[in-house]
Amino acid sequence: MVEVLVALSIALFLAGIVGTVVPLVPGGILSLSGLFLYWWQSGYAEPGLLALAVLTSLGLLTLFVEFFAGSIAARAGGASWGTTVAGAVAGIVLMLVTGPLGLLVGLFGTIFVLEFAANGDLDGSLRTAGYATAGILASTAVQVMLTTTIFLGFLVAVFVL
Repeated sequence: MVEVLVALSIALFLAGIVGTVVPLVPGGILSLSGLFLYWWQSGYAEPGLLALAVLTSLGLLTLFVEFFAGSIAARAGGASWGTTVAGAVAGIVLMLVTGPLGLLVGLFGTIFVLEFAANGDLDGSLRTAGYATAGILASTAVQVMLTTTIFLGFLVAVFVL
């Protein structure tokens, strides 16, 4: 039974890494689930409390990036909250129909159109939409790095130290 739980926890870590590049799959939650499943099955012995705290913090940071980085980037580019929300909704709807490319096109297109309609500034609207789209892409890259770091940190804490 222990081997099954160890294999399941490692599968959750790997699913967490993959989940960061698949829209609507919570990679951070999967990684944290793998961490805590392993910790539970070890009788709360491995990884140690310091490693557990550090890896949990990285998991929480991953969740923050997943949920807020795109919005922060859109706001940094000058988009209003309403435009940001509309872009996210359009991106998610198009993603469900066409996949990840739909997310990017829907987000960029919606923010561009709404910003251009509101202020008539072509350059500003392109910049704002570009910031939001770059924020989504950067968020994904950061999430991949964080979930990979969580997994590698787990491996070192449990199997090397």
